Amino acid sequence: MDWNVVLGVVKWVGIVLVAGFIGKFGKSFAIHLIERRKKRKQKEIGEAQKEPKNEKMRPEAREILSNLEKIKAQAIRDRENAKTEKKKAKAQAKIEKKRQ
Repeated sequence: MDWNVVLGVVKWVGIVLVAGFIGKFGKSFAIHLIERRKKRKQKEIGEAQKEPKNEKMRPEAREILSNLEKIKAQAIRDRENAKTEKKKAKAQAKIEKKRQ
């Protein structure tokens, strides 16, 4: 057996293993970098949203905006309460139906 052939085979096996290693961990590293970038971007967006947008607004506009936010919050609470009441009524109807 010729040692040059064995050396060539070992060389190609090594190249394939290194390529597989780079492919696997390169992909993992790329995914890690993408996730890190997403988190950083979300953090920046979150900080931008926390900044008061209405600093440059006139006082009347600022008051209207705060009133709209209060109305929106109240509407969300009302919707949740309505859902709860509907579920209670449905459960009560189910219990009454079983009694019959």
